[in-house]
Amino acid sequence: MAGQLNEVRNRIKSTQSTQQLTKAMKMVSAAKLRRAQDAITQMRPYTRKLQEMLGNILSSLAGDMNLALAETRPVNNVLLIVITSDRGLCGGYNANLVKLARTTITEKYPKQKVTIWNIGKKGYESLSKAGFTTNANFKDIFLNLNFANVQLAAQAAMDAFSNKEFDAIEIIYSEFKNAATQVFTAEPFLPVPKIAKKENQKKTDFIFEPKKEVLVAELMPKILNTQLFKAVLDANASEHGARMTAMDKASENANELLKSLKLSYNRARQAAITTELTEIVSGAAALNG
Repeated sequence: MAGQLNEVRNRIKSTQSTQQLTKAMKMVSAAKLRRAQDAITQMRPYTRKLQEMLGNILSSLAGDMNLALAETRPVNNVLLIVITSDRGLCGGYNANLVKLARTTITEKYPKQKVTIWNIGKKGYESLSKAGFTTNANFKDIFLNLNFANVQLAAQAAMDAFSNKEFDAIEIIYSEFKNAATQVFTAEPFLPVPKIAKKENQKKTDFIFEPKKEVLVAELMPKILNTQLFKAVLDANASEHGARMTAMDKASENANELLKSLKLSYNRARQAAITTELTEIVSGAAALNG
């Protein structure tokens, strides 16, 4: 009986220690989430407007210019930029992103040659073990997250597309909605998608200064850099939100487990006391008898 009591007591101490860790991690993630959420909230409207503007310009220029980054060609080689996290303990966040990458490959590009560039260590580890062609050049971006480092990845992708190493490039990431909700998304990156014209919509006549060739060639890479940076910021906020939610749930589960263990401990202790009293009474009765 004493051994059973010690075992339950040790489990209670272990669970309490784990609960302290999960609560601390939740508080850290909540603090980081606030900063990450502010960054993506400020970035998102700007990026969306830039992408909309670029799509409108390209749609109005259809046939007028030969743009390497907007060239549509038969898709044989595909690049997926998969953005996951560097650390675990964030629920099913990384698993869902890896699952989306696998689904995109099997359903959308079953016959094409697919290469994966990973941003974040967890996705790189999972997809490499699964046998996919991966590239680790940019997996450590989250160690020093800034626009310059993301720009290097975006520029490398644009160069590879321009050199016809890839015919299509997509970004797989998690779009941040709130701490409890992330939307796992596969977003086209290259070729730059054009906005479909509505019926009876007049062609917009843009006045370009300097020449449209110079302006669009300068503008397009900057907007694509911003698009990838926005996706990375979205993923960063989503990671902290997922971790905060997971740690909150873990703390609640630890609380429920503690209640159950304390109940078991009290029952075992009461049984031990009852047994001891019974033995004392039986011994006294035997002596008196």
